[in-house]
Amino acid sequence: MSGFAVAYGDGDPRRIERAFETIAHRGPYLTGTSTWGRTTMAQNYLRADTGQASPDAIVPVSGAVDPNFRICCDTQMGNWNELAGSNDVSDGPFREERLLLELYRKHGKEMLRYLDDAIFAFVISKGDEIFAARDLLGIKTLFYGRKGDTLYLASELKALAAVADEIHEFPTGHYMDGSGEFVRFAELPKVPPAPLQADVDEMVKGVREIIERSVRNRVDFTVPTASLLSGGMDSSVIAYLASEICREKFGRGARLKTYALGVGESGDITNARIMAEHINSEHHELIVDLDELLDVLPETIYHLESFDPSLVRSSVSNYLISRYARNQGIEVLLSGEGGDEIFCGYTYLKSFPPEELFSRQMECIGLLHNNASLRLDRMNHCHSIRVVAPLISGELFQYTLAVPSEYKQKPEGDRKVEKWIFRKAYEPFLPEAITWRIKQEFSQGSGSAAMLPGYFEKTVGDKEFKEAQAIHPVIRSKEEFYYFKIFADRFGYDHAVKTVGQWICL
Repeated sequence: MSGFAVAYGDGDPRRIERAFETIAHRGPYLTGTSTWGRTTMAQNYLRADTGQASPDAIVPVSGAVDPNFRICCDTQMGNWNELAGSNDVSDGPFREERLLLELYRKHGKEMLRYLDDAIFAFVISKGDEIFAARDLLGIKTLFYGRKGDTLYLASELKALAAVADEIHEFPTGHYMDGSGEFVRFAELPKVPPAPLQADVDEMVKGVREIIERSVRNRVDFTVPTASLLSGGMDSSVIAYLASEICREKFGRGARLKTYALGVGESGDITNARIMAEHINSEHHELIVDLDELLDVLPETIYHLESFDPSLVRSSVSNYLISRYARNQGIEVLLSGEGGDEIFCGYTYLKSFPPEELFSRQMECIGLLHNNASLRLDRMNHCHSIRVVAPLISGELFQYTLAVPSEYKQKPEGDRKVEKWIFRKAYEPFLPEAITWRIKQEFSQGSGSAAMLPGYFEKTVGDKEFKEAQAIHPVIRSKEEFYYFKIFADRFGYDHAVKTVGQWICL
């Protein structure tokens, strides 16, 4: 993960320098800016993102065959090995950037059809032309704005706030060329694919094989690496697989570092201990109280660029545990993010009949780009940590779409078991208390969801809240009003507010 800012037009290149300073946290290891033709590009990197490049390497990266092409990007590719082999791209520093440039040189905009197992936001330029694109799910964040005749693009909203008159989210599954027009290259399916003609054992095997392949393609332990561990299914599976790879690489006595956070003795803390003992990880806990949550809310919201209550609650916990891990020298954190979207894990989905589950799942996945994916990106990047989420995999997404609904939310008596096929796949490898633990969102499991809403109900006045709602109907609760004020103080009340995605429920 990394950050970038690009200007295309006749604007002052110094504007990009100002924009770029606001996202220095995304890449303190290596940074560079270049101007040629009508384009100014600025790129920074974490050490974990460079493929072991030296700290004096020149960025933005240029093409090997045609050095006139340069790229700014933030990407993770699950199918790099396959694509690199067929395009004669060697391993080593900036391998993903070099592959993207080669794909563009060969295929132009058609390059995007090869990136079905990648998450990305990038801009490629030859000086007097640009090509920008963002992945279908919007896991990688990208914004754009204009000032006069100049187009600006950047990884974060805050980078454009000081240089552009209007700021908008770059739409997911779209590309843009120098004309400034957006063209859709991918979209979520409208109807489910034909169901898998396989029995449960075959589906279980397929799920396990794809997830293990995804973890191995994305995790290499070249820099200090740890796993977030909430004690839920998603993070537990990733921690289990990562611990196995860690021992393969460093010996049977090696121990993966795991990190858990709780507001007091929360459910996450208790279950994370069970899982940590099971995989014999080097486990670290951060126990916080309400005052510590309130203290970091302004910085959390500034980096998150959202005021959605559900998202802020979980993000404030993520902010604290990521900061804690970074202070202990961790540079890569593994996350179970994406499992609820892939396997229909959200509790509210249980209220819909099986025939409606697919459309509701697509609705849920369609909210990732300006909601849950922000937590994944921002709460780690603000502490200069790379986050890797192997469950966000194009291959896994396509496979599980074809898994029949009754195996994602399996009826058992008068209830439904969410993520049933995922639980079944890892039942032999995890403690029963973990495998069949009822789904809780991170904010619920960590304890922040229990404290924050009640606190703001007591401290925010009814009159002040009603007056704010009358002016800004987007505000749905006193808690959200509090977060909205912090957000608007930093980003304004107009275009920035429209980039915020609100979760289905408070």
